[in-house]
Amino acid sequence: MNISIASDHAGFEQKEHLAAYLKERGYEVINRGPDSDDRVDYPDYALAVALDVVNGKSTFGVLLCGTGIGMAISANKVDGIRAANVTTPEFAELARAHNNANIVCLSARFVDEETNRAIVEKFFATSFEGGRHACRVQKIGNIELLSKE
Repeated sequence: MNISIASDHAGFEQKEHLAAYLKERGYEVINRGPDSDDRVDYPDYALAVALDVVNGKSTFGVLLCGTGIGMAISANKVDGIRAANVTTPEFAELARAHNNANIVCLSARFVDEETNRAIVEKFFATSFEGGRHACRVQKIGNIELLSKE
């Protein structure tokens, strides 16, 4: 499984540790940056990961910033992305099972590294349930189309 990962300066340290952890677990990791904890603008990195996911270069994306909120807002501007700001493994499971989320956005300031590892593992391990949720996910896609009119 290919995973695209990026952060801003606030998430840099956890991103580096999480990328190494995922590689150790056998995932192919595309690190979209940044390369240091110098100040950067998170939308640039959210876009890089979102494009990897929608273009099929990565199965899932992982984004980290101080709260995860800015990354989620930015990534969700890309058609076909369903980025979820997740703070617990249970929310990760629901984001995948009910919303077919394809990017998980993590908080590096308010969630510890061990919990973020558990969130990512749960996110990757959970399948979309489909069924009654499929219609809702389709409606999300329809919103993308309607917003272009």
